[in-house]
Amino acid sequence: MTKAQTPTASLSLQRGRPEPVLTLQQVSKYFKPAKDYRPAQAQDLIPQGLYPALQDLTLEIYPGQVTVLLGANGAGKSTTLACMQGLMKPDQGRVRLLGLDPWQASSQLRAQVGIMLQESGLPQAARPLPLLRHLARLYTRPLDPDQLAAQLGIDRYKGSIRRLSGGQKQKVALAAALIGQPRVLFLDEPTAGMDPQARTQVFDLIRQLKEQGVAIILTTHLLDDAQKIADQIYMLHQGRLLASGPIEDFLARGQGKQPELSFHTSPDLTLQDVWPAGPPTGLELAQETPGHYRLTGPLTPQHLADLTAYWAAQGTLPQQLSLAKRSLEDIYLELAKGKDV
Repeated sequence: MTKAQTPTASLSLQRGRPEPVLTLQQVSKYFKPAKDYRPAQAQDLIPQGLYPALQDLTLEIYPGQVTVLLGANGAGKSTTLACMQGLMKPDQGRVRLLGLDPWQASSQLRAQVGIMLQESGLPQAARPLPLLRHLARLYTRPLDPDQLAAQLGIDRYKGSIRRLSGGQKQKVALAAALIGQPRVLFLDEPTAGMDPQARTQVFDLIRQLKEQGVAIILTTHLLDDAQKIADQIYMLHQGRLLASGPIEDFLARGQGKQPELSFHTSPDLTLQDVWPAGPPTGLELAQETPGHYRLTGPLTPQHLADLTAYWAAQGTLPQQLSLAKRSLEDIYLELAKGKDV
């Protein structure tokens, strides 16, 4: 493999904003369904007997921005990433990465893109630091591999990649994606398997890259993580764009609604237990897992007093009690269920 030249970035402003580094315009991708595939609606199958993994997806991604793709398993996130990265060719629509079609891209384009896959594909027999040093020699402007390893704590990993934990492998995969100083960085579940300290290190690094103007495209099932670092959100559902916008807009959807009360106590509690004469109008109590509850509706101070009085009469204390506005996860779940938020 030869070293690829990395041209200097030049951003032209349009209405005071940089041009997007990545665009998808009405992108669709179809696959042959599995034998047990049963579409929810007949129109989910196109005439050729295929099913759509993506349907008419349009989005724009800008430098210096953390863009998070959200969606359940099967929503189309991995297919979207593959089309963005040039690993898969769309059946319809257009993809432009740094102004070029990423499908069968040149080495000059690929040198400006870093990719961290959920399944890292790292050589299992290699040791982390020698691997990073080898990768650095493939680029004209690499980061210092020893400094990067020290920043992520990889310099302490002495054995082969095969012997690392899942979270440690994720760190090495992240470093491998960063070593060439990419302008566009793809991170697929970057904090999967990491402990809280390691996740904090990754968040700090992502913020540094954002300040340097790197465009970061990230997928995660951890919506708390997304809420901490996202600038822009694209929510996918069954291959379609469900909702999109700045993170502030999503969180603002919950500002005008009643806060929710969550608590952890004995299982199988009902509203009738707390209010034997009849539950207050509009309150709903959901037991998400045994003993974990969410109370929603037009909550008042009296409702909270009634609940604590019930616990006092039972001689018990909740293990956890929280009154808060809806999170990004709450909003996503309601959107996915077709509710008005």
